[in-house]
Amino acid sequence: MHKEAIFGVDIGTTGCRAVLYRVDGTILASHSIDYPLYTPESDWAEQDPDEIYQAFVTVVSKAMVQSGITAKDIAGMSFSSALHSLIPVDAAGTPLYRMLTWADNRAQSYKEKVASGDDGKAIYSRTACPPHPMFPLYKILWFRYERPEMFQKIAKFIGIKEYIIHRLTGKYIIDKSIASGSGLYNNQTLSWDEQLLELTGLRQDQLSEVVPTTHIERQIDPQIAQSLGIAPDTPLIMGGGDGMMNCIGSGAINPGQLTLTIGTSGAVRVITTKPYNDPKGRTWCYNLSEDYWVLGGAITNGGIALRWAKEKFASTEQKVAERLGLDAYDILSRYAEQKPAGSDGLIMLPFFAGERAPYWNANARGVLFGLNLNHGKRHLVRATMEGICYRMYSILQALEEVSGQVTEIRVSGSFTRSRLWVQILADVFGRVITVPGEPEGAAYGAAVLGLYALGFLHDIKEVGNFINIKERYYPSTENHERYQQLFKIYERIYWNLQQEFEEIAKIQRTWKN
Repeated sequence: MHKEAIFGVDIGTTGCRAVLYRVDGTILASHSIDYPLYTPESDWAEQDPDEIYQAFVTVVSKAMVQSGITAKDIAGMSFSSALHSLIPVDAAGTPLYRMLTWADNRAQSYKEKVASGDDGKAIYSRTACPPHPMFPLYKILWFRYERPEMFQKIAKFIGIKEYIIHRLTGKYIIDKSIASGSGLYNNQTLSWDEQLLELTGLRQDQLSEVVPTTHIERQIDPQIAQSLGIAPDTPLIMGGGDGMMNCIGSGAINPGQLTLTIGTSGAVRVITTKPYNDPKGRTWCYNLSEDYWVLGGAITNGGIALRWAKEKFASTEQKVAERLGLDAYDILSRYAEQKPAGSDGLIMLPFFAGERAPYWNANARGVLFGLNLNHGKRHLVRATMEGICYRMYSILQALEEVSGQVTEIRVSGSFTRSRLWVQILADVFGRVITVPGEPEGAAYGAAVLGLYALGFLHDIKEVGNFINIKERYYPSTENHERYQQLFKIYERIYWNLQQEFEEIAKIQRTWKN
């Protein structure tokens, strides 16, 4: 095949990024655009599907111009996207409501009703999706009972990637990885779950057709193709969820290799050759391909927790960074470096927006424990970084208990810009942490899957030939022992506050300004 390049497009939580790769894996061009998140009420997190679509058109067209190549040189376009989004559309495909993102917890009461009986365990056994309001299953119940008039007008419930693919091709199709992250997909039958369709009041045709992540569409609306700068017959490869694509993009596709990402949120994942269910319900398991599954857990409060610390306590540092042309996070990282491991006994539970794995508790709230008169801003910043690493460590423990020993940990995401933060992770885990050289994990993973689907690669595992290891971080035995002490206290704090979490969450939802 003589084609020169392939697009990897990542439709993320905070922005859209298009990266044009040569078929040997090197970057030819890239462009990204952020889009807003709307939070009109507590626990609500919405985005505008059309704003995201316009961002998609812009990043692809600008990357094409930047690359200097022509439409005939493009081998294909493959997609990665955030999971758990939900858009109700009418018969014409027009959104009837803003998109509910994974961070939207408005369906908590419906999750509680379903999970309170035997249904919760039965649903997890079939779907491998722990009960949590982030899953579209519970969001659909919210529409059914909170917006009944609108519910009658809804032709389909779709996610953001389905929305964009429909705009491009006129077809409603969903890949297996996104489908299995909906809470509505039966991992045993590999189809939409009939009992859950009945529970939500949906017909089969109100959900998209499920296709493999390697599925290819070859006909794009000519006008849209022209606006993108590509040919109408450019192959579109479905790709998958951003977490699954990140596993591929990091090259962690062999048994025992684990990927860990901290961006706005965070996740820990491992690829397996069969689906796993955790008897304790702590992990999810999504279908990647005919041969692979992704077992893991995601946290809600990753970089968003450090952003909270920056916005609430570092306004001066932000102004200084702006004047000097620096990144405010670099200043905060230097602050944290000035304090010892364990932040002199200050422990942060960063549950600012509830929490997902491994506790799956949307009622959890942030806790700052051990505060005394000697603690200051620098302690707070470091304790926040450490608290996020404690979150990831708790998922690692669950994954190893379910699937076996992890032999390698590869990391990606914005947190890798801070050497201190990656070192804290190594010290909390007591493991060597590996940083791959490829910075565009999800977009690159989508491109690799696309190359495999198009026949450029014979096996997804060939991605290992393109990944170089940039750096390794080795744990400090002394710091690990200190973190082990604090982690035990951290876990006891969480479990001892269950009733208080529930009560304060109820107050926050019901008290209005």
